[in-house]
Amino acid sequence: MKNVTFKQLRALAAVVRTGSVTAAAQKLNVSPPAVTLQMQLLQDQAGLPLVERSPAGTVATDAGNEILRAVDQIETILADCTAALASIAGTKRGTVSVGVVSTAKYFAPKVLGAFARAHPGIDLKITIGNRAEMVDGLTRYEIDLAVMGRPPDELDVELDVIGAHPHVIIAPVDHKLAGKPKIPARLLASENFLVRELGSGTRALMERFFAQEGISPKFGMVIASNETIKQAVIAGLGIAFISGHTIDSALAMNSLTILDVEGLPIVRQWCVVHLRSRRLMPAVATIRAFFVEEGPKYLPDIGR
Repeated sequence: MKNVTFKQLRALAAVVRTGSVTAAAQKLNVSPPAVTLQMQLLQDQAGLPLVERSPAGTVATDAGNEILRAVDQIETILADCTAALASIAGTKRGTVSVGVVSTAKYFAPKVLGAFARAHPGIDLKITIGNRAEMVDGLTRYEIDLAVMGRPPDELDVELDVIGAHPHVIIAPVDHKLAGKPKIPARLLASENFLVRELGSGTRALMERFFAQEGISPKFGMVIASNETIKQAVIAGLGIAFISGHTIDSALAMNSLTILDVEGLPIVRQWCVVHLRSRRLMPAVATIRAFFVEEGPKYLPDIGR
């Protein structure tokens, strides 16, 4: 594939990510026949089919996915090169893509806001999602840094600790166990738990805690939002295992309470992580250091 061009590679990426030649042409601001031509030239060089039709649209074959992984890395290297050239030129500029797990949105945006004020020349692109989405973003080179709890075991990453991250069980203030000391975990077996979606780091930690305690509480509604979980608990629809950093305002208003369950809180660490294989550009290194040095100031205090 010595004669591959950027036009060919970007045509493949656009077709797969939009699902059709027509949509890819609109994204690339060219005509559909131009996209088809670039795809055909690339496929001729590869010697293998790169895409196939599916009910959901055009998808990549195994060969196509191999090329797409290379495209992601090439685009990242070009972006890193641009940032490095800016650094060599003596400018404090660049663009950093930061992924934030949804639970961290209670403090990370404040850190990013402070960073933006201190470094106006650095542009920030922020993505919020669950843990699985952050891992995918790192894997695809779409995220430079990710703010998360447990670092991904499936990736080779470097991490820096921001600060402690407690997890607790919350309940309505009139719950039968509210205010009781040292509640045995076995008493939770009959409770109805409101839980985060699969892929959430909070849910994974909760399930490990239940497995260690040998209990299997009932899982009620699956809710992909900490805010909605809190409101559902306040309304008496169940109790929940949740990050302590999502509930400080509700505790201050006495809207809900933390159950004093034996073995809790489970304290993990907030971390900022990046792929070990990625060259750390100056702008990325600057924001990583800012999270480590300034991030602890913005962590909520739940008094535990």
